[in-house]
Amino acid sequence: MQYVVGVAVVAVLVGVPAFVLWRLVRGRRELGTSPAERATFETLHTASLAGPPLRAGLTAEGAQKASRHLRTLLGSSALAVTDSERLLVYDGAGEHHAGQAFEHARATLKDGRTQVLALDCDLLECPVRHVVVVPLTTDDRVVGTLAAYGQHASAGLVRAAQEVAGWVDSQLRLAELDRSRTLLMEAEVRALRAQISPHFIYNSLTTIASFVRTDPERARELLLEFADFTRYSFRRHGEFTTLAEELRSIDRYLTLERARFGDQLQVTLRIAPEVLPVAVPFLCLQPLVENAVQHGLESKDGVGRITILAEDAGAECGISVEDDGLGMDPDRLRRILAGEITPAGGVGLANVDERLRQVYGDEYGLVVETAPGAGTKVNVRLPKYHPGVSAR
Repeated sequence: MQYVVGVAVVAVLVGVPAFVLWRLVRGRRELGTSPAERATFETLHTASLAGPPLRAGLTAEGAQKASRHLRTLLGSSALAVTDSERLLVYDGAGEHHAGQAFEHARATLKDGRTQVLALDCDLLECPVRHVVVVPLTTDDRVVGTLAAYGQHASAGLVRAAQEVAGWVDSQLRLAELDRSRTLLMEAEVRALRAQISPHFIYNSLTTIASFVRTDPERARELLLEFADFTRYSFRRHGEFTTLAEELRSIDRYLTLERARFGDQLQVTLRIAPEVLPVAVPFLCLQPLVENAVQHGLESKDGVGRITILAEDAGAECGISVEDDGLGMDPDRLRRILAGEITPAGGVGLANVDERLRQVYGDEYGLVVETAPGAGTKVNVRLPKYHPGVSAR
C-alpha cells in the first residue's frame, strides 16, 4: 500500500506564560529570595489567576472573577471594567464612585484614547481622587474599558493600566478565537450531517421498505435502529462524545447496511475496553466507516470486509478502519484531503481530517494507506486526555 498523509492548515497558539509559570513554580527554590525574583513570580501567578475568567469574553461574570487579580496587578485602590454599554464590575475602595464609572469611561469608549480624570469627592477619607481609563480592544474595535482608581494619577499608574489593558486585550482575542473555533466546528458538523444523511437515509428507507411485507418484525427492528441512529447523528448538544457512543452509533449504521448488502458485507470489530470512555469529536469515526462502505465496497463484486480496531496505546488511543475494497489513487486522495477536489457523493474525509487537526494539533490528522485495487486503511490517533476535550 502507498502511504499518504492528509494535508491541512492549522494555527496553534502556545500558552507561553503558563509554561513559564510552571517552570517558576517547579523551580521556586532556585529563584532565591530576592525582591525582583519574588515579584516576578507573584506577577505571573496573579496573571494566571486573572486569565481563565476572561477567556469567556468580556462578560460581567468574567470581569467580576478577574477584577481582584487585575487590581492586584495594577496596585490601585479600585478598578472598574465596562463593556461598550454598561459597567461590568467595580472592585475596591470608594464604592460610591461606582455609579459614575460608566460616565468616566464614555469618552474613551468614543475615541479609544486613554483618559486621566480628576474626581470630585466630598469624603475627606476617600482614597479615590483620580482615575485612569484605558480602552479594551479586539480587532481594532473598542469593546470596553479598564479604569484604575487611586489617590494620584502618576505616570506609573498610567503605564501600568495600559500594560494590564493590553494583556486583557490578548485574553479577549483568545476568547474570540475560541468562539470562532466553536462556530467553525459546529458548521463543519452541520456540513458533515448534510453529506451523510441524503445517501444513507434513502438507502436505509428503501431497505426497510423491502422487509415490510416479507418480514414485518425485521422491518420494525431496522426502523428502530434507523431512528436511534438519526437521533444520535442529529443531536444538538456537545462537540464531543465518548468512543463508546460513537461505536454504538456505528454499530446501528452497520446493522442497516448489513440488512441492505446481506452476506456481501462482513464486519469485524476489535475494541479494547480501556478506550471506550475516551472523549472524541462528535461524528469523527462514522464517516470513515461510511466511506469504507460507500466507496470501498459498493462497486466491488463478491464479499466485502471491513475491520474496525480501537487499541490502547498508552497516553493515546489508536483507531483504524480498513476495507478490502477498490482503493484509490494516492494522489487523488491527497487532493481530497487538501480540499482541492470534492468527490461526488463524498462523505467528508477532509472534514474529519480538518476537525481532528483543529482539536488536537496538526500531528493528529488522518493517516491513510491506499492504492488502486488494494483497499483502504484509515488510521486515527487520539490523545486520551486533551485540554478542552470532554464528553458532556
